[in-house]
Amino acid sequence: MTIGTGSKFLDALDGVTQKVPPVWLMRQAGRYLPEYREIRATAPSFLDFCYNPKLASEATLQPIRRFGFDAAILFSDILVVPDALGQTVSFEAGEGPRLDPIETRAQFEALHRELDYSRLGAVLETVRLTRAALPAEVALIGFCGAPWTVATYMIAGRGTRDQEPTRRFAYEHPDIFADLIQRLVDASTNYLLRQIEAGVQAVQIFDSWSGVLPVTEFERWCLAPVKAIAANVRKASPGARIIAFPRGAGSYLPRFTSEDGFSGLGLDTAVDPDWAAKQLSRRLALQGNLDPIALLAGGRGLDEGVERIMQAFEGRPHIFNLGHGILPPTPIAHVERMLSRIRR
Repeated sequence: MTIGTGSKFLDALDGVTQKVPPVWLMRQAGRYLPEYREIRATAPSFLDFCYNPKLASEATLQPIRRFGFDAAILFSDILVVPDALGQTVSFEAGEGPRLDPIETRAQFEALHRELDYSRLGAVLETVRLTRAALPAEVALIGFCGAPWTVATYMIAGRGTRDQEPTRRFAYEHPDIFADLIQRLVDASTNYLLRQIEAGVQAVQIFDSWSGVLPVTEFERWCLAPVKAIAANVRKASPGARIIAFPRGAGSYLPRFTSEDGFSGLGLDTAVDPDWAAKQLSRRLALQGNLDPIALLAGGRGLDEGVERIMQAFEGRPHIFNLGHGILPPTPIAHVERMLSRIRR
């Protein structure tokens, strides 16, 4: 197979094996960059920042200018979806997101049936501005949160360590929870398609809390909804490139296949690269999975981590990334060192 898109990142998702893999980092736009901190200080709140196309586009572009990553990811947040469904969402400094929790059928029914694009129109404008400003060879990634992960915030009203409130709600009120998941499947499908229309060239579905569920609940609340989104997006946009990132899925990872509409599979830090390279479908581009703490620490541990991943995925489609988001204290010099070892 020959490279045909002009983008190393898109070629990897199309199944091309490359000696030097494309690279981008989850949360590559953010607090570890001084230029990001400077513009973030100009917005009253985090949501105000996300809904300001000029600022959000600038944040998306900053790491591309500094590091020359092979892909940019839209600067936004997974919780713009519940916000656009009418749930009250805010971000408290030092405490994370806060939502009015859904505890009853009446509170669920109070949500909008469809996304409010008078809110999300600003995000789509960010996509258009960013795609116009990016070099042609740098891909633009859109994203959404997986229904399970978004629902954990909608039910609990905040992030929790083991998602006990949402897990319990799903057991005690399975009909309401199933309706909420379906609402999120429909909303997320439409949102991703709107992003693709606006100019993103691949989308990633973040399931940050998939690792807390036993297998039956994982199949019902994580895998089936994400597969449904992939199928719906592919039906409307047959050439769509879709990456699933089921953090903590572990032994469930082989359940994600290209036959279900996925082009790539993100691996979290705990996944053994050698196991993944042997056990997961060769038709999927594997993405990951350097430990963000190794990048934070630098030195020999960083060098060895990079080398192990490069060796494990040699000879198959691979996108170099972290196993989760870059940490705010990460030194810029460590990112530069990582890139020099990948691209040497």
